[in-house]
Amino acid sequence: MTERLYLTDRALRADVHVLDCTPQEDGRYAIRLSATPFHPQGGGQPSDTGWIAEVEVLRVLSESDGVVHYTTAPVAPGPAVALVDAQPRQLHARLHSAGHVIGQVITELGWKPTKAHHWPGEARVVGVAAPTEAAAQELAPAELERRCNALLAQDLPCVMAMQDGLRQIGFGDLPAYPCGGTHVAALGEIGQIRIQSVRIKKGEASVRYDVVN
Repeated sequence: MTERLYLTDRALRADVHVLDCTPQEDGRYAIRLSATPFHPQGGGQPSDTGWIAEVEVLRVLSESDGVVHYTTAPVAPGPAVALVDAQPRQLHARLHSAGHVIGQVITELGWKPTKAHHWPGEARVVGVAAPTEAAAQELAPAELERRCNALLAQDLPCVMAMQDGLRQIGFGDLPAYPCGGTHVAALGEIGQIRIQSVRIKKGEASVRYDVVN
């Protein structure tokens, strides 16, 4: 299985070893590495893109035999340099971390986050009213945005820990949750969270959001 460097290291460049390179019917090539800095698509966020030995990486997927990198051209087996494209990685990290912040805030308002989607242009956090005696509070977009950005202003550092074999991600003293995604080093890197809409239907709240500089 591929060693997933991105889980413990934010470095975008890594010396890797190309295990094999297989041509695909669509003209792409499937490459497996001994270790990878590329985050594959999944966990609510898109895959990283970038280059292996200067060959463009179009998409990265987690498959049964490890992490597979789909490229525009072949790369010979052996030592190579893998380089993640910094701009999309940072955007994905900002959106994913913003989703955690929104999840924290709606939790404080009596809602339990159940799922999230952190893709650019379609990011959202979904939650249900928490099963407690206290009623879930209204999720007014303006107030939700204010609370989120107040947390960003504290610039809390990302705290990563391993527990029972799972990576836990939190910020400052806020609760940590199992997560395999990429994140900012501190909340100030997110910029600002913009709450685009809040839709509540059949007891389920969907909060759509974006991040801006």
